[in-house]
Formats: sequence, structure tokens, C-alpha cells
Amino acid sequence: QVHLVESGGGSVQAGDALRLSCAASKSSYSSGCMGWFRQAPGKEREGVATIDSGGTTSYADSVKGRFTISKDNTKNTLYLQMNSLKPEDTTMYICAAEAQVLSLDQRDYHYWGQGTQVTVSS
Repeated sequence: QVHLVESGGGSVQAGDALRLSCAASKSSYSSGCMGWFRQAPGKEREGVATIDSGGTTSYADSVKGRFTISKDNTKNTLYLQMNSLKPEDTTMYICAAEAQVLSLDQRDYHYWGQGTQVTVSS
């Protein structure tokens, strides 16, 4: 069982940066692949970024070059550095764990956090 708690969301202006954190209840290294997703009300959950135990990453095209996923195994924490934020990045960001493959498909993940809201104003 993996318990995930996100933090770091907030309200910013377009062009600003935010760093999201996801604290895991057990070693993130042993949690398989981890990822960040986002979901707006009434819309499907979208994969944003994913990272495997070796540090290999993958990103959605919409965030490539702007977002960076990383993790600190000593702190059991996953991060999402979001730069050059746009109004269309506004939504709930959710941490996920225990995918067996590097994936942006929510069906590959077994554990989910509650999410943290990001709002970007123009």
C-alpha cells in the first residue's frame, strides 16, 4: 500500500513557476514508475509526466520543455517543476504510483493522491 500526499499548488500569473511535491508513504524507489496527472472537472485524467526507478522520464507534448519531473528517494518525494505556466495549465494535479512501465496512461497506475489545485491567471 502506498499513501500519496500532494502539496505546492496555488494561484499564479501566466509565465510564473510552481513546484509540486508528492510525499509517498514508502520508498518511492520501490513504488515502480511514478507520475503526475491532471484532471479538470468533467474531463478525462491526462498524463503529464512520468519517471521510472532509474530516472528515465517521459512528458506529454503539451508540457515538454516547461515541466520537469524528478524524485528524491531519500525523502520519498516526487516533484513536478512547472515553468512558464499558462492559463490552460489550470486544473487539479494528481500524483500516482506503482506503474510497472513508464506510462502516461492512468490505467497503469495503482495508487493515487487527492490532488493539489493549480490556477494560472492571464
